[in-house]
Amino acid sequence: MGPPEKITSLQNPRIKELVRLRDRRPRDETGVFLVEGYREIRRALEKRVVLRELFYSPEWFLGENEPALIEQARQAGAQLFELSKDAFAKVAYRERPDGLLAVAPQWRRALSDLTLSATPFVLVVEAIEKPGNLGTILRSADAAGCEAVIVCDPVTDIFNPNVVRASTGVLFSVPCVVEESERVHAWLREKKIRTVATTPAAESLYSDANLRGPLAVVMGSEQYGLSEFWLKNADLPVRIPMAGQADSLNVAMATIITLFEAVRQRSSKL
Repeated sequence: MGPPEKITSLQNPRIKELVRLRDRRPRDETGVFLVEGYREIRRALEKRVVLRELFYSPEWFLGENEPALIEQARQAGAQLFELSKDAFAKVAYRERPDGLLAVAPQWRRALSDLTLSATPFVLVVEAIEKPGNLGTILRSADAAGCEAVIVCDPVTDIFNPNVVRASTGVLFSVPCVVEESERVHAWLREKKIRTVATTPAAESLYSDANLRGPLAVVMGSEQYGLSEFWLKNADLPVRIPMAGQADSLNVAMATIITLFEAVRQRSSKL
């Protein structure tokens, strides 16, 4: 592999293509997505994601570890491109970039691909609208030790740049499946995994529910909450108590609260 190609023109076709990949349709048509940032790219490489291209601009670097990461990506098969400061500013998704942007292949994982423990602990989210929330939810699921995140009927796709950024790259480490709600429910029943659904209308508090054993925590969309399908078919509806005037929490915050109550119960002595 020869030396990196240097790009300075904002009209370069590769620059234009990177800008296009901010939108879902070009991502899906080409089967790739953007990974921006040192931490995110490092985590992709740690999980042996084969990056197709790596674009970098030394004028934006924040530390001294970037050259080693670039070399690691090169050895793993990524094609390298060195960008001028202005060219990188054109393609960067962040307000203050750190000079690293990669193009990675999308993947498709099925429910049958998931490997679960004897007492599965999974998170199911339905119709999440905001990429930042979905990324934070992935990050929270990783921290809580969830074995999988199942995204039902998504409004935003998991390869949105803001999802990757908000997840801090754990998108590459948490097994994530995108599927229809009906199929997910049938799969959970087949695996004998109990579903706990959060809704403000529930009588039981989340902290009073038994969250041990095979468990799927089910969370709904920001605006509408869970659909009638999940409210009707969940094994146990629970609510998070609200003392003030607000009648609901941000879905990412509600997910964190519920997941870590499950973690507390599952790690405590019976």
